[in-house]
Amino acid sequence: MTTVRQRRAGKGTEAAEDQPSEEKNVKPDGKILSDHTGGKLWNILSISVGGIVALSLGLLTSVYVATLHENDLWFSNIKEVEREISFRTECGLYYSYYKQMIQAASIQQGLHGLVYDNKTESVRTINILERMNVYQEVLLSILYRILPIQQYLEPVYFYIYTLFGLQAVYVIALYVTSWLLSGTWLSGLLAACWYITNRTDTTRVEFTIPLRENWALPFFAVQIAAITYLLRTHLQPVQERLTLTAVFIATFLFSLTWQFNQFMMLIQALALFILDCFDMLPTVKVTWLYIIQISALLLVCVLQFFNSMILGSLLISFNASVLIARTIQKNLKKGGLLNRLGKLILHVLLVLCLTLLINKFIKKSLNLESDEHIFKFLKAKFGFGATRDFDANLYLCEEAFGLLPLNTFSRLSDTLLFYVYIFVLFLMTVAAVIVAFQNLSGSNQVQFMEKMEEYTITLKPDAAYNLIHTVLFGCLALSTMRMKYLWTSHMCVFASFGLCSTEVWKLILKCIHLYTSQRTHVIKYSILIITLLYISYKFWPGIMDELSELREFYDPDTVELMNWIKSSTPNTAVFAGSMQLLAGVKLCTGRTLTNHPHYEDKNLRERTKQIYQIYAKRSPEDVYRILRSFGTDYVILEDSICYERRHSRGCRLRDLLDIANGHIMDGLGENEPDLKPSLYPRFCEEIKKNLQPYTIHFTRVFQNKTFHVYKLAKHK
Repeated sequence: MTTVRQRRAGKGTEAAEDQPSEEKNVKPDGKILSDHTGGKLWNILSISVGGIVALSLGLLTSVYVATLHENDLWFSNIKEVEREISFRTECGLYYSYYKQMIQAASIQQGLHGLVYDNKTESVRTINILERMNVYQEVLLSILYRILPIQQYLEPVYFYIYTLFGLQAVYVIALYVTSWLLSGTWLSGLLAACWYITNRTDTTRVEFTIPLRENWALPFFAVQIAAITYLLRTHLQPVQERLTLTAVFIATFLFSLTWQFNQFMMLIQALALFILDCFDMLPTVKVTWLYIIQISALLLVCVLQFFNSMILGSLLISFNASVLIARTIQKNLKKGGLLNRLGKLILHVLLVLCLTLLINKFIKKSLNLESDEHIFKFLKAKFGFGATRDFDANLYLCEEAFGLLPLNTFSRLSDTLLFYVYIFVLFLMTVAAVIVAFQNLSGSNQVQFMEKMEEYTITLKPDAAYNLIHTVLFGCLALSTMRMKYLWTSHMCVFASFGLCSTEVWKLILKCIHLYTSQRTHVIKYSILIITLLYISYKFWPGIMDELSELREFYDPDTVELMNWIKSSTPNTAVFAGSMQLLAGVKLCTGRTLTNHPHYEDKNLRERTKQIYQIYAKRSPEDVYRILRSFGTDYVILEDSICYERRHSRGCRLRDLLDIANGHIMDGLGENEPDLKPSLYPRFCEEIKKNLQPYTIHFTRVFQNKTFHVYKLAKHK
């Protein structure tokens, strides 16, 4: 529906390592080595240069994505309505609340309008701050109102520049994480370069600006960097407290800005749990991280007026279960291999059972059903029985929720990222398995420990955490394409760390009996520089071409529809239609909606299914009755949905409705044996014939090549 067209003319790199032991800086007779002061100065210089490079890369990334956005849409030249239409689907819904706060007579009235909103869902008053993660829009709107920038910067630019600015935070966090892991800022440079050159698979911020993940992922990256630092050894108590504070703030901001925060942090909690079970992380620090996750989520729950989806989250149940199970099994990490394996299996089963019991109890007590559609979707996706559930099938049929396409790996391989990632992942996994076996067996034999010295890298808790993190989020990305951005960005960090890590090359060279300290450093930096030169040579011309390509936003049909609604319908009019289109209707016109794309509410899901009967085989009387029950004044029909060809048979919206209604699907192909022919033709097709049963209830008031708008009669 919305398209774009061609625009018309008009070494000190080791500074971040743990503090070296005193023996390296002191002679046997106790005198300070002569180069100690020089080494300190070199470290300070290295950190300064690395910090400047990090800031520069972050700012350049922000400018890069902002330029791509401008070049793709000619955003500075198009009309306000076209700018708003460019915020597609749920992006438009979120941005509409920022616009609403800006246009309110006062901040207090703006907040009151969000807490007592009766325009997002007709005939209902809902609390937007409770239902949706829009505190970022609230904060930005308040800042825009109180800062003296109104005469210099339009509200929309303040909004999008903030999001592009967060990309700088994102890249800097990835850079720092890689630097902390490898000990050299050159590793961070490589991670940032890979992030930029793999932009297609690492971010989509330039064309889905207000999407919740674009707010949340930079804070998630900051949290991972803080956890990586926290898990280092020899931290001073003050450093540890400050780092825990940073972890909490980043976790809180991540949780506040994305409704799927609990599922991402559950995977993170699983990573911590696995590593703790194999004694690869300090238990005290893991406990603090569990508590921080629960505390941040509960604080968000309070700010969201005790949002039911948060209270019933698996994360809270899981973390509470782990802490309870620990108090029950106090001697979990004592004993021989078989003894510990037995205790470990029992511990896992205990945590699993407690998690399910606690979660079931909470949901039963509070009658929570906000996230049931997600579990229905997961059940059907992983083959635990076919389903005719409309909501689950709506997700299953979307490409974004399908398996990760294979061409993703070919794109990642073009930059060498995927090859390096697999190489490092293999080495680290093998070494981690050996170390986990050593920890479980409790072996203290000197010979064995000397042999294990080759695998020192995996004994570092920060490296172990990032290994399990990338494996678990990789599994998530492989199963659900939309979640690949959580994996691919960390893939850049993990691959660059492995390529620039002294320990990795030391391990490889020791295996082939070629290890010397000098040779390790020569190989490490040589391969790093060659990789950077290859990326620059192959992708710099493409980036320059991309930045010089000028296009223009072009969607005349939607612009015409929005202008007609604003000029020809009352401000109080209620509109029904597809979720995606209605988000744009609310943003561009301010009219009341019957449904919208924020799907995390059971009543809204049931309402949406009812509204979508306009694309099913139902009688005009049934459709009219349904629409009027939601106070509908106008209904918008889209040819792109009524005659959809984007999906295959069985996944078109009309097919999902037919299956849910027990009707056979259109077109050639098999149907399940219990499906029956409908007594009525498809509503969205038949209404266009202007037959008498339809004209009694519906009058066409607007039409173009894409949309048909009908006004509902108001019968007594």
